[in-house]
Amino acid sequence: MYRYGRHPHFVTEPVGRPMTIRDLLTHMSGLSYHIMERSPLDEAYRQVGVGGPAGTLRDMIEQLAGLPLEFSPGARWGYSAATDVLGYLVEVLSGQRFDDYLRTQIFEPLGMVDTHFTVPADKLSRLSTCYTRLPGSTEATVMDDPSDSQFARPRTFLSGGGGLVSTAADYLRFCEMLRRGGELDGARLLGPRTVAYMTRNHLPDGRDLASLAMPGAFSETRYDGVGFGLGFYVVTDPVRAHVPTSPGEYGWGGLASTAFWVVPAEDLVVIFLTQLVPSTTFDFRGQLKAIIHSAIID
Repeated sequence: MYRYGRHPHFVTEPVGRPMTIRDLLTHMSGLSYHIMERSPLDEAYRQVGVGGPAGTLRDMIEQLAGLPLEFSPGARWGYSAATDVLGYLVEVLSGQRFDDYLRTQIFEPLGMVDTHFTVPADKLSRLSTCYTRLPGSTEATVMDDPSDSQFARPRTFLSGGGGLVSTAADYLRFCEMLRRGGELDGARLLGPRTVAYMTRNHLPDGRDLASLAMPGAFSETRYDGVGFGLGFYVVTDPVRAHVPTSPGEYGWGGLASTAFWVVPAEDLVVIFLTQLVPSTTFDFRGQLKAIIHSAIID
């Protein structure tokens, strides 16, 4: 576990216990992420090239194995490359490439016809431009142009945390499967009790992110009144979270300010797709939640 120093001269100490799959699913693994800019460990992820586009999931695992953890597994919460590691575990346990597993076990059964790691040539005309806003500027700058998009080229790094391109229609089918307890149009991917278990707060002692997150940790959700399940944030206290929703809302957001959430108590699915990086540029999600939840009258 990291104490101090810079790569490759880290000073470390033993972790309290081994990492588990549950730690990966809850982002309590102790891993970090190359997008973070908090510590020398985050810098090391970039220097080593963890999750680089020219590598593979196996390459990423070997890179991570040479770096210390940020904290002992289960001790804190920190958004990380854990979801990418889970993608590699899918490959190991299934014996399939990650993209093949997703296609045969999720996309095809759910009728998700427009979800890919690489956009097919005959669909490129439908790929949206992605924008960013540079510091000190009010103008939007093109970050990913469909005519020369990273998503138009074959890739070897099949990211479990952010590599897919999809549509609102496809993502709605995925979210509807979750809302309906793991089944859609006769295709059952999960049992209803599994979905219910995944979308409960799994943080120790029922705590929220505010009490467990690493200082300066990045997240696509608020911390107060929000816990974490097996892959989703989970609202535990709407008042503390400052969201007029029902307890049990779960979901997540994406780098380009996208978001989805499911509210089982309201039979509600919300999907918001836009194209602005980073997701902290504007409070799209907070405004959208206020508009949608205040419009529900029965």
